[in-house]
Amino acid sequence: MSDSSIAARSYADTAPLSVAFLGLGVMGYPMAGHLATAGHRVTVYNRTPAKARAWCEEFNGGHAATPREAVAGADIVFSCVGNDDDLRSVVLGPDGAFAGMRRGAIFADHTTASAEVARELHAAGLELGLQFIDAPVSGGQAGAQNGQLTVMCGGDEAAFATMQPVAMAFSRACTLMGDSGAGQLTKMVNQICIAGLVQGLSEAIAFGQRAGLDIPSVLDVIGKGAAQSWQMDNRGRTMAEGKFDFGFAVDWMRKDLGLVLAEAQRNGARLPVTALVDQFYADVQQMGGRRWDTSSLIKRLTP
Repeated sequence: MSDSSIAARSYADTAPLSVAFLGLGVMGYPMAGHLATAGHRVTVYNRTPAKARAWCEEFNGGHAATPREAVAGADIVFSCVGNDDDLRSVVLGPDGAFAGMRRGAIFADHTTASAEVARELHAAGLELGLQFIDAPVSGGQAGAQNGQLTVMCGGDEAAFATMQPVAMAFSRACTLMGDSGAGQLTKMVNQICIAGLVQGLSEAIAFGQRAGLDIPSVLDVIGKGAAQSWQMDNRGRTMAEGKFDFGFAVDWMRKDLGLVLAEAQRNGARLPVTALVDQFYADVQQMGGRRWDTSSLIKRLTP
């Protein structure tokens, strides 16, 4: 079956499974909701119990006090937490997911984390008869809410084949990129592209404003040519208007770019533009924009 046909498969004909979801942040909350709406039996865990209770009231699922309790009997466990350390905290230890998962179950992690931790947890899972898939996502909060995320996976092909149709409940594409860690490495490529695109778009809009051009008209025209991008279509006008109280936070982008630059140190890749944009985002943080959308890079260039 081709990658395109795999991505296009609907979850509608997927038999209901028992699943768990660990982490109900701005991404995990709607992702778990899509799984419940698709008919799966969902048990959730969140570090803040009140959010887990609110999710259960909205989606009629179950919640548990620890990851270990949440995953009991689950066929697939999904997670979406903050970083490497958060991931280890919900997976490992006496109350972690691995301690409660049945042999043969699959753990699919949607956190943007390091390839190193993905390989570490994949190896730890194999020793217990478990499968670990690193499956970071792209599409942001809107993609999670609309069930239109792009999922980049690394891990065992057979485990992926079981997990993929279930993950299509919140995805528009879910693709196996290679062995353990390949999903995280692909997400790093994604973030490198975005960093350069947003900086270029920021400079272009700031230049156009100083030149006295009508920016909405400019974006409409050049958006029909080779300069078109998702960032231009979805962020160009709000950048020109100075609106940044939404979307993917600068703090999160700096975390992701930190992972990218650390991996580049290991593999020898040269990323001069990415390193520069990372420092530009540090400037935005100093301006008070830690929770602004990543498109706020333009704030460095405009009054």
